Amino acid sequence: MGILEVKNVGKRFGGLQALSDVNLSVKENTVHAIIGPNGAGKSTLLNCLVGKLIPDTGSVMFDGQSVLGRAPYEINQMGISRVFQTPEIFGDLTVMENMMIPCFAKRDGAFMLNAMPMVTNQKEVLERAEHMLEEMNMAEKRHMQSASLSRGDKRRLEIGMCLSQEPRLLLLDEPTAGMARADTNNTIDLLKEIAAERDITIAIIEHDMHVVFSLANRITVLAQGTPLVEDDPENIRGNPKVREAYLGETA
Repeated sequence: MGILEVKNVGKRFGGLQALSDVNLSVKENTVHAIIGPNGAGKSTLLNCLVGKLIPDTGSVMFDGQSVLGRAPYEINQMGISRVFQTPEIFGDLTVMENMMIPCFAKRDGAFMLNAMPMVTNQKEVLERAEHMLEEMNMAEKRHMQSASLSRGDKRRLEIGMCLSQEPRLLLLDEPTAGMARADTNNTIDLLKEIAAERDITIAIIEHDMHVVFSLANRITVLAQGTPLVEDDPENIRGNPKVREAYLGETA
């Protein structure tokens, strides 16, 4: 059993069957990549995992508990954090101010979006935010306006904000989208460090195969809304089914 178990999930939008009988098991403390051509159902599946969408059929279980029908903040309380394609930070705040927000709201490892507790020890919040900036190698940028950061640094800040909530599962939706190659490589290195040093499971949707094969322990390939193959990275590279799904050829 994995920490995340998806069983027979289906989702339809009008006449479009976006997901059909999807089964997925993400093992604890691994990096599991979900890949596939455009329209394969990757984003729909991710939205089902975080409560943004409710599947028509099937179940989604995290550590033995269903995520279906829960509000996003409740799923966050369970220990699941999500990084979106476009970094979601407050551009008019400084880097430090951004990092302090989840530290203020942290309670028992949860980020309480609509039930934020009173914080009586501001020194502790500042220390925790400072610690996270050090871990993200962003301490020297603490006073910068977040809007002025590079795409890579915005992503680094957002990941740090998620990690300050101490999640057990980090979901990444194309974390290197729109980045220059140097920022992409820096993000890969950061995620490698996180996977190696923290008790955390990472599930990633990504189009950049350089990122996927640099990080993933396990890969699931979706095609037309259903899993095509799941295997270790070394077996995915030359799989003819994968090549056909991406390239439209069997040779």
